[in-house]
Amino acid sequence: MMTFLASGGPQNPLIPEPTELIIGLLCFFIVFGVLGKKLLPNIQKTLEERRDAIEGGLERAEAAQAEATRTLEEYKAQLAEARHEAARITEQAREQGAMIIAEMREEAQRQREAIIAAGHAQIEAERRQVTVALRQEVGRLATDLAGRIVGESLEDAARQSRVVDRFLSDLEVKAEQTQGAAT
Repeated sequence: MMTFLASGGPQNPLIPEPTELIIGLLCFFIVFGVLGKKLLPNIQKTLEERRDAIEGGLERAEAAQAEATRTLEEYKAQLAEARHEAARITEQAREQGAMIIAEMREEAQRQREAIIAAGHAQIEAERRQVTVALRQEVGRLATDLAGRIVGESLEDAARQSRVVDRFLSDLEVKAEQTQGAAT
């Protein structure tokens, strides 16, 4: 550049001098060569590491997404299984409840029948007891009445028993004839 000022001639400032051009090109190729040998491999290595990291990250993300999807499906399957099991248990409980109710009804029916049978037996026993007491009372009254009518005492137990039995047998025959005629 100094020569341009010293030469004083009209030179184009956009065209450099040949020595400057050769030195500039030589420096450019040296810097370009050094950068190409030293810097470019480091840049390539860094870019490759980034690309591997990004691709590995994507692969890990896809694997994690696949794992999450698989886990979600497993949870859904377990949830469906649990719901099915709950429905089965509920149905089983309903069936057991129905069985228990049926058993309770049967037991209540048996108890009712036992109570009715016991009541009938008690009524029959009381009827027999009342019949015996009534026979004795009727026999006593009949003996007293017969003794008054006949005018003699019927205090003899054997005679009294025969009279009472004959009287009651006659009453029972008349009652049976009356019931037979009514039906």
